[in-house]
Amino acid sequence: MTTAPTRVYAARLVGLPIFDPQGDQVGKVRDLVVALRSEGSQPRVLGMVAEVFGRRRIFVPMTRVTNIDSGQVYTTGLLNMRRFEQRSTETLVIGQMLDRQVTIPSSGVTGTVYDVGMEQARTRDWVLSRVAVQEPSKTFRRKGQTHLVEWRDVEGLTRREDAQGATHLIAALNEMRAADAANVIHDLPAERRSAVVAAMDDERLADVLEELPEEDQVEILERLDSERAADILEEMSPDDAADLIADLPPETAATLLGLMEPDEAEDVRRLMSYVENTAGAMMTPEPVILAPDATVADALAHVRNPDLPVSLAAMVFICRPPLETPTGRLLGVAHIQRLLREPPSTLVAAALDSSIDSLRLDASIDQVAAHIATYNLVAAPVVDDEGRLLGAVTVDDLLDHMLPDGWRDAAVRSHNPHAGVMRRG
Repeated sequence: MTTAPTRVYAARLVGLPIFDPQGDQVGKVRDLVVALRSEGSQPRVLGMVAEVFGRRRIFVPMTRVTNIDSGQVYTTGLLNMRRFEQRSTETLVIGQMLDRQVTIPSSGVTGTVYDVGMEQARTRDWVLSRVAVQEPSKTFRRKGQTHLVEWRDVEGLTRREDAQGATHLIAALNEMRAADAANVIHDLPAERRSAVVAAMDDERLADVLEELPEEDQVEILERLDSERAADILEEMSPDDAADLIADLPPETAATLLGLMEPDEAEDVRRLMSYVENTAGAMMTPEPVILAPDATVADALAHVRNPDLPVSLAAMVFICRPPLETPTGRLLGVAHIQRLLREPPSTLVAAALDSSIDSLRLDASIDQVAAHIATYNLVAAPVVDDEGRLLGAVTVDDLLDHMLPDGWRDAAVRSHNPHAGVMRRG
């Protein structure tokens, strides 16, 4: 291997791009795989879990890593595209080692692992050499004291815990996009996944749940108590919540709908009543809706909401009152690109585009796709027979329904046709 830093910390590796010798990015680092031995013996780093294009996770042996610097990882380009499957003798550093409770015998300090450092031994193997430990907080506002110690000076790292915490793993997950965090959670062992789900706040769990495969969504929701499961569903977008509830047993679905806030439950029930793979079933009932007397400043304030999906922030829908779906008559849409060219005090009605045709509730998925493609839209209004706005179909909603089941798990090919294939030894 070529020149490498003397020590690299695992938490800082997560998310770094992985490049082949030609400088093309082939994936991102998601975890480290190690073989734990005895307490005093430094674990050997077997390789990295990498996410390649198509969100497939593969194993990259450390023998294929040629260089690691502060911003990227370089490989030989010879990668096995087979999906990573963890073996019983292997431990994931981010997924399983963070938050383990350990003791530093020399000082009597007990705390949890929040990072580990690895370096190359004389044999050129990579080994875990340092452990970052955080003591429990003694006050509500301050974090506990931290310690950076040698691997051999810590006890408890090889011990499996029945009630392992999740604080530091969740901190790492919170730095990722929801789709990336979902991939990490999908690959966790069952008991570790349960601990993480239990410790996540409702809003973040809802975001991640929307990105998980259907079977994972159902499994996680069914393990939660009913009150919390209903709270999670309320935090999800109504169309995603409707899709998830439809996959639950009828008695479970009825219970959760009964526990949700009436307005939230009503939106979900309405979406569930529409025929599958139609505009009505795909749409979200919560686009940005304004009255014609709203100003450009009002519109821009609404689309600045960081929780608003990008596709819904591209336009606002101008309607007669009431302004909650089903609204009064839809007058037209105002594109954000146009609004940015107008003075803030201008009425949005002055920038109204009334030429865009609306979709009907029963429009098929092919009709929706043709409509969005024809008019180069990222979102399209859905109206009833009286011209009242019922919701909007976004391009990401459309793709979710057009792609085949399990598309996230579909096999992907390396984009480098000259790259060889190495078997995992």
